[in-house]
Amino acid sequence: MDALLTQLRAAAEPTRIRLLALCARGAWCVSDLVAILGQSQPRLSRHLKLLVEAGLLVRTPEGANAWFQLAPDADLARQFLARLPEEDPLLAADRRAAARLAAERARVASDSFRRHGADWDEVRALNLPGRAIEAALLDALPEPVGRLLDIGCGTGGLLEMLASRIEEGLGVDASRDMLALARTRLAEHGLSHIAVRQADMYRLPLPDGVFDVVTLQMVLHYAEDPAVALAEASRVLKPGGALIIVDLAPHQRADLLGAHAHRWPGFDDAEMAGWLGEAGCAAPRGETIPGDLPVRLWRAERLALSVSA
Repeated sequence: MDALLTQLRAAAEPTRIRLLALCARGAWCVSDLVAILGQSQPRLSRHLKLLVEAGLLVRTPEGANAWFQLAPDADLARQFLARLPEEDPLLAADRRAAARLAAERARVASDSFRRHGADWDEVRALNLPGRAIEAALLDALPEPVGRLLDIGCGTGGLLEMLASRIEEGLGVDASRDMLALARTRLAEHGLSHIAVRQADMYRLPLPDGVFDVVTLQMVLHYAEDPAVALAEASRVLKPGGALIIVDLAPHQRADLLGAHAHRWPGFDDAEMAGWLGEAGCAAPRGETIPGDLPVRLWRAERLALSVSA
């Protein structure tokens, strides 16, 4: 009862209701919320602190910023937000301001990509069979899917595609510009059960054994040490959880190592099986996705942790 009363008291204030309504639609940092609501940073920081302490919002640090989003288990907040009238003038004005800010954030991120020549849609850039890759990924997912982690999520395309199949999703990427576009994409589609955050795939800031599925799509051929990346992916999987990898099979396109900064010219089944075995996973099942460049999908399960006698 105490936890319920704490949440009710935390939510029962006009500004905090506005904050919850915004954070239910996407992730925002304090400076964003200052711009949207037109209130001072100290005032909003106090409100956000109360909402986080009550378990209604989650706070995710990222560099000098912190991002706020509705907590996955904040069912009480979702219930009373569903009762708010869509036509309320204040809430409608907040949504319009948030949409303008998200569009500007996406524009700045896109400009940054263009200035630095980054090609963040690799499936399209390499003329890979996008629809066939999507279909193979969907077929590889277990039923049902609980918590999913997408490592190297980029602009959030895979998370968006899988949104209807998962209870809770998290994407991690090293690029803040990509994450800015991912947050805009997720907010535009109202995918409040999915979040993204900045992280190093070699040192994931996540506890052991908390995800049902981990995906890495077109990530490993950029990795300096794929074995370490796979070990981290396996570490955060629950025993019996699925690790799904989509990447290039061995190829002769030497130009990709230079023009696209690939570290590896694809992977064969033997080396993938070796790395996954060292990471504590069962032997993977692989399938080929035909196209101009050979693509493979590997699916492996995390083995149960051994118990010492």
